[in-house]
Amino acid sequence: MAEVQDTRTTTKYETFSYLPQMSAEQVRRQVAYIASQGWNPAVEHVEPTRSFSYYWYMWKLPLFGESDVNRVLAEVEACRREYPSHLIRIIGYDNYSQSQGLSFVVHRGA
Repeated sequence: MAEVQDTRTTTKYETFSYLPQMSAEQVRRQVAYIASQGWNPAVEHVEPTRSFSYYWYMWKLPLFGESDVNRVLAEVEACRREYPSHLIRIIGYDNYSQSQGLSFVVHRGA
C-alpha cells in the first residue's frame, strides 16, 4: 500500500497529490484508463504561484477522440519542455456527464 504524505509540508493540487509522485508507468496506466473510458484527454499548465487563484492554461485543445497513450504523453512532454517551471496536469473529459472524469498533476515544476 502506498504511503500517505504529510499534508502540512507539501502543497496538494489534485486527488493523487496525496500519494507519492507517480512513476512513468503509473501515469501511462492512468492515461490508458482515460482512453479506455472513451474520455477526451487534455493537458493544462499554470505557474505554481497561481495554481489556486486562477484558471489553468490549456495546452492546445483537448485531444478529442484520442486513444493513443503515446500521443497524449508526447503532448505532456512538449508542454513540459515549453514550460519547465509550471505545474502540468492531465484531464479526462467525460462526454456523457459533461464533466471531468479524471484529473491529476503529472509535473510539479522545476
